[in-house]
Amino acid sequence: MNYGPIKARLDRGELVILDGAIGTEILRRDVTWADHQVLSRPTVIRAIHEDYIRAGADVVSTNTFQLTRRALFNHFRDETHRRQIGAPDLDDRADRLLRAAVELAIEARNAAADGRAVAIAGAITTLEWCFRPDLAPTPEQARAEYRETIATLAEAGCDLVLIETVNSVGEARAAVEAANDVGIPCWVGFVPDERGELFSGETMAQAEAALAPFDPDVLLVNCAPPEDCRAGLGELGEARRGPIGIYPHIGRFDPPEWLFTDEYPPNRYRREAVDWIELGARVLGGCCGTTPEHIAALAELRAPS
Repeated sequence: MNYGPIKARLDRGELVILDGAIGTEILRRDVTWADHQVLSRPTVIRAIHEDYIRAGADVVSTNTFQLTRRALFNHFRDETHRRQIGAPDLDDRADRLLRAAVELAIEARNAAADGRAVAIAGAITTLEWCFRPDLAPTPEQARAEYRETIATLAEAGCDLVLIETVNSVGEARAAVEAANDVGIPCWVGFVPDERGELFSGETMAQAEAALAPFDPDVLLVNCAPPEDCRAGLGELGEARRGPIGIYPHIGRFDPPEWLFTDEYPPNRYRREAVDWIELGARVLGGCCGTTPEHIAALAELRAPS
């Protein structure tokens, strides 16, 4: 069980390093993110995971962000339209890609961990667009869909599930309930606005109170600029007794891909992380735009074993 040593470190208040971006790192290596590339360019995905592990990541996330049947089916008017013009493998494509993505992360761990405990986190996000809480399905529908995806990730070999870039308390609760139903540890990352609140207008204190009965191992803030994530981390730290973490993005969203900028090179990112630790963060990582070099810089902050 690769999560046990990670959980023990969290319980002791030690620093845990999460990996950095996957999707934007694929783009940075001059490969499109189409179809997540887990079947068409597996060597690229595996190499990214290996690079993060060698950089010092204790937890690597699967390349499965927004990889669900809903995401595939949303391209069609309705079920009849999908049956009429859609590819014949859409019914089971999400399942196959999820399992393939987990296998690539496991292969990378086997190749690069060198005996170090590294956990595989199955990465999922909101069922609709992660910056639009108004599009969320009903809690009942969300729980059913999350349960399906999380069960597949668990069966494929994930050690935990990372529910990230969550924009509302209701969807966070549905996802955590589903993880508990499956029986897999979970971390939850909320996307904060400049005030440190959720995009729904709810507060981090409300999020902590709603999730406390379900006992997620870590609550985090992610997928916002460092200054917004810092605000969210401060709010979360005031409300949360358990471990908290942070993994901002750097750069700009340039639909449908990412605009890389140079405001936060690895050394500056590391300096910012010192403040995050002072605010109580015990999990540090990177979101869109970050690289293995950023994660290596964070790993320097970890106390020698």
